[in-house]
Amino acid sequence: MKLNELRPAKGSMKKRFKKGRGPSSGWGKTSGRGGKGQTARKSGGIPANFEGGQTPFQRRVPKRGFNSHFAEVEIVNLGALDKRFTDTVSPEDMVHAGLISNKNLEVKVLAKGKLTKALTIKANRFSEAAKAAIEAAGGKAEVI
Repeated sequence: MKLNELRPAKGSMKKRFKKGRGPSSGWGKTSGRGGKGQTARKSGGIPANFEGGQTPFQRRVPKRGFNSHFAEVEIVNLGALDKRFTDTVSPEDMVHAGLISNKNLEVKVLAKGKLTKALTIKANRFSEAAKAAIEAAGGKAEVI
């Protein structure tokens, strides 16, 4: 056997069908594109969001608010910390527990939920109510 004698197995390769090769092929003349106009052209066609000249939906809908793609603060609630931890909590622990996505961003602890254990929580910021709740439960709020 030589390299120049190698051939694919019979029936494994199918020839690519070529449109527009005369009337007897069945796919001649318009080649399945119909008549004339924009969609018959090679690079023709209209975008999926085109509405026939009517003002498009994405322009009709009012735009409100602002969502930053670069959030600089990760928010954690006391109730979530109470469920998952027993003693000391750091941003690394919060990432492992799935409470925050990035330990390098600032972490702010808010007072939503009840804190029943004495936890030592390390974060960049605490709301006044969260700090009061942590100290009331016998824990410590350490600012990193």
